[in-house]
Amino acid sequence: MKTHVLLILLTLVAAGLLSCGSVSSRVDETSAVVPETEAAVDPAKLQTAVFAGGCFWGVEAVFEHTRGVADARSGFAGGSAKSATYDDVSGGSTGHAEAVEVRYDPEKISYEQLLEIFFTVIHNPTELNRQGPDVGPQYRSAIFYVDEGQKKAAEAYIAKLTEAKAYKDPIVTQVAPLDKFYEAEAYHQDYARKNPKDPYI
Repeated sequence: MKTHVLLILLTLVAAGLLSCGSVSSRVDETSAVVPETEAAVDPAKLQTAVFAGGCFWGVEAVFEHTRGVADARSGFAGGSAKSATYDDVSGGSTGHAEAVEVRYDPEKISYEQLLEIFFTVIHNPTELNRQGPDVGPQYRSAIFYVDEGQKKAAEAYIAKLTEAKAYKDPIVTQVAPLDKFYEAEAYHQDYARKNPKDPYI
């Protein structure tokens, strides 16, 4: 029941019917999700996944409220260290995407479940180089895999959605190897939680 309530709230966010700030307060009220802390799990058990699905503030906020996720950090992937700053990336010419590094406990949530959240709650995977009002390759839909297992799982999940005709338009999500994740500036971390009254949020 609690999980069902969260899924409804997150679906409303994806549909633009509820702001991220509202979800934060609602989640606290319903106790639908208890974010994990790194102290609650053995750090040696944690695995890493990296997703890009538009503005990293919202992507981070959703994954931080996902049971089994120990930590989610906003940052950049796809480009080089020289251009891994928000000012550079926001210009759209660095090769980077705004991305989120998710550290999760595979005994509590699987990579496939993270993919399900990414595709059904986080963003619209059929929008090329944009998400809603945010336009440019830095807002592209991408999965940056850390190993062959993640690559195969991501490609299989996309193939399953395509075969099921889950979307009326083709999925344009890029599946690419993660060269390196670059953490964004401190003021971007936990932005939705810290700035619930920001009109953008």
